[in-house]
Amino acid sequence: MNTFGAHKIGMQPPPVKGRCAGAGNDLVQALRLPLASPAPARGRLSPRTRFALQPLHDPRYAASLRLSVAPMMDWTDTHCRVFHRILAPGARLYTEMVHANAVIHGDRQRLLGFDAGEHPLALQLGGSEPALLAQAARIAADWGYDEVNLNCGCPSDRVQAGRFGACLMREPELVGECVAAMVAAVDIPVTVKCRLGVDEDNDYDAFAAFVDRQVQAGAAMVVVHARNAWLKGLSPKENREIPPLRYDWAHRLKRERPALPVVLNGGLATVELAQAQMAHVDGVMLGRAAYHDPYVLHALEAAQTSAPLRSREDLLEQLRPYVEAQLQRGLALKHITRHLLGLYHGQPGGRGFRKVLSEGAHRPGADWSLLEQAVQVTREQAERVAAS
Repeated sequence: MNTFGAHKIGMQPPPVKGRCAGAGNDLVQALRLPLASPAPARGRLSPRTRFALQPLHDPRYAASLRLSVAPMMDWTDTHCRVFHRILAPGARLYTEMVHANAVIHGDRQRLLGFDAGEHPLALQLGGSEPALLAQAARIAADWGYDEVNLNCGCPSDRVQAGRFGACLMREPELVGECVAAMVAAVDIPVTVKCRLGVDEDNDYDAFAAFVDRQVQAGAAMVVVHARNAWLKGLSPKENREIPPLRYDWAHRLKRERPALPVVLNGGLATVELAQAQMAHVDGVMLGRAAYHDPYVLHALEAAQTSAPLRSREDLLEQLRPYVEAQLQRGLALKHITRHLLGLYHGQPGGRGFRKVLSEGAHRPGADWSLLEQAVQVTREQAERVAAS
């Protein structure tokens, strides 16, 4: 008898104010993840005082600086983040970018809802109007996010047309005004994710001056995607691959500003490469690698914490309570399994795992048994490979 996945979880009613989209404390306990400390009372703190006090509010947030998962449009939704939390219990997770106007006027439960087990969790905002960003940051803090991050790195045409994202690298004063407005509005950390420059920029001093302006405005940390963004001629995908990586700029930034927390992002596709960068910066942020080959995220956290590596089956089994809770709420299985397709990336039987999920998850009534079937197919294919 296939005993893969034998326990279930009771459902909890939705939270009163829609603050979290998950199943509450029972789900967190089932996932064996501690809740973050309660948020401190709101108040106006200076950037220096606020940043100094933050680690005391939530030690998990401070510790999560070493490893994070990048905000990725259409990918890092709440279902993806719950899966990533299982893979890396101590990592800092980021939402997809949400424009400030959408936070203010849109469906907040859909845009901002999250499971309590996702902490430490940051909301990435897009925008360039200080007042709107401040209002959106207040909403994020009230919803329980641990950090608000301003996107200064996305190069897409649509983002440029809205005057936010990577094009803001050319407007350090405006970005500083945005950061200062958000810092004044909330008592959670406000951070910035940026590139090295745009188009043919090749001036380290200009990059460093951009960062210094944001720190002066109150930014508590900077995430450096260590390549330029080309605003014309390259797609967003090409912008993640073609502009050359310059890790040395992030290294120098940290070396010259030892008190500034610096997180490195870009091209970190292996545990070995990411670990090597930890000698030069405070943390590493995985992007596409964490999505296409999510076991890398688990292996990197294990390497950083000396925790034992867990099997892919064991990690998947831990997701079962969340999956079944969401299915009972009427969610289609495909919305979760699309984030799991890379779990067996590069492994014998991995193709079979993806095939079963891709072909079956969209069918009416698809449930946890489909994942059991996918794991069984993967086992059988792996055994055949081993025997050949």
